[in-house]
Amino acid sequence: MPNLGVTSTEKHDRTLQVDVGETLSNLMDQANTYISAAKAKNTVRSYQSDWRHFTSWCENFGLASLPTTEETYALYLTNLAKDGFKASTIQRRISAISQAHTAAGYESPNTNKIRMVWAGIKRTIGTEEKGKEPIILDILKQILDVIPDRLLGIRDRALLLLGFAGAFRRSELIGIDVEDIKTVKEGIVISLKSSKTNQEGKKEVVAIPYGENPDTCPVHAINKWLEVANISEGALFRSINRHGQVSEKRLSSKAVSIIVKRYMNVVGLNEEDYAGHSLRSGFATTAAMLGKSERSIMKQSRHKSAYMVRKYIRHTSLFEENAATDIGL
Repeated sequence: MPNLGVTSTEKHDRTLQVDVGETLSNLMDQANTYISAAKAKNTVRSYQSDWRHFTSWCENFGLASLPTTEETYALYLTNLAKDGFKASTIQRRISAISQAHTAAGYESPNTNKIRMVWAGIKRTIGTEEKGKEPIILDILKQILDVIPDRLLGIRDRALLLLGFAGAFRRSELIGIDVEDIKTVKEGIVISLKSSKTNQEGKKEVVAIPYGENPDTCPVHAINKWLEVANISEGALFRSINRHGQVSEKRLSSKAVSIIVKRYMNVVGLNEEDYAGHSLRSGFATTAAMLGKSERSIMKQSRHKSAYMVRKYIRHTSLFEENAATDIGL
């Protein structure tokens, strides 16, 4: 009689098909994980927030968001401009909407008409943004003069001096661990795990030299903070409760801005003109005023383009080597 059962070869083929299917499925899951990691967490959060804003707006008017229509998209962008949103915010919303459509398997809704609408918006509202003022060295010294010599003040002095001397972004500054700091003859060297321009986590170090004055020396300030706070490992900058107890919890990026604004008020300056980023831009401005080369500034600030560094060199350096000075007027 003929063999009507399944042969061993057929069983092997089916098993192989199942294994291949599971392998491909696992690889696809891993690929999606890599896609998620392709953008910085802050960027992903911003995109998610922007997408929620768009979908909520669509729901309010009973319009489709995914896929959206050219008319709906144009109305949304027009509404953003009418409500006074900055060009940079609208640009980010455009990116978020495009990313959401692509991820869902739809074509990008950025058609020629949408690009024309966006071009018109930019020409109408302008793309120049008023940045926060830099904390130049003279202002920083005013702040240091009023910081109290107690636990909270010792932490704040260390944070402000290190943030300035290292031209750190807020996320970089609060992300530093004690283990990232190495003492050398000239000062300290800080290893950054990752940064805005170093998403792959390549080794990136920032050298902080000893200052000329112990009262304004960032290395001295860090060492004093570690000593009085009794910190030997983990997060460098931490919160302090009302009882003067140092937490194991790392400071947030928002806390850096709050600290900066607090002292701007104390020295009589408008806190709305300054933010946590003012330390970074203040370093670039101060260094330029003192004749430091763009190359050396970029080395410390870790900018990848001279154009970006020049954006940070604020109006305080406009009169340095000004061609209209001393020409007989």
